[in-house]
Amino acid sequence: MVKKIDRRKRYTRYALKQSLMTLLENKPISNITVKEICMLADINRSTFYAHFSDQYDLLAKIEEEIIKDLHSYLERFKLEEDKMTVKLLEYIEDNQKTFQILLNKNRESGFETKLKSVAKQFMMNHWLDGVDHQLESKYLSTFVISGAIHVIKDWLLNGMDVSKDDMAMMINRFIKNGLSYLDDL
Repeated sequence: MVKKIDRRKRYTRYALKQSLMTLLENKPISNITVKEICMLADINRSTFYAHFSDQYDLLAKIEEEIIKDLHSYLERFKLEEDKMTVKLLEYIEDNQKTFQILLNKNRESGFETKLKSVAKQFMMNHWLDGVDHQLESKYLSTFVISGAIHVIKDWLLNGMDVSKDDMAMMINRFIKNGLSYLDDL
């Protein structure tokens, strides 16, 4: 049986998460204190410690929730690769600020690794399922996902200057055509 969290506890956790995300916009997690988080959230430290062990635990919970939500979101769409890229970018666009903060080049979080893991698992389960060479599938998915994540990071850094549909088409062309993509230009 799932224990339901009451409204006050949900609000407290929400306020603490929002406060940490606000602080992460300007400084790394290692320079953020529990005291700062609590002051910004207007919540006392003993309440913070009733929910989280420290700022790293709070960040880990935020990341876990996003990864779990992203995984659930992607599982709803049993689509081909082209459409899945659009759906992934749609999710990122809908959560733009969160992804800009968590995928920031100056961050010391494992969020990017977690994101790659979800995308890689999804790719191997849905797109490379029938491939005979499992070793090649593993490395191919690592190669593709790593490149795509870095393109997405640049896209976020550039203020999403290209529509999600155009970015998805670009990523899919890079994946399918590799360097031969340049021949089409």
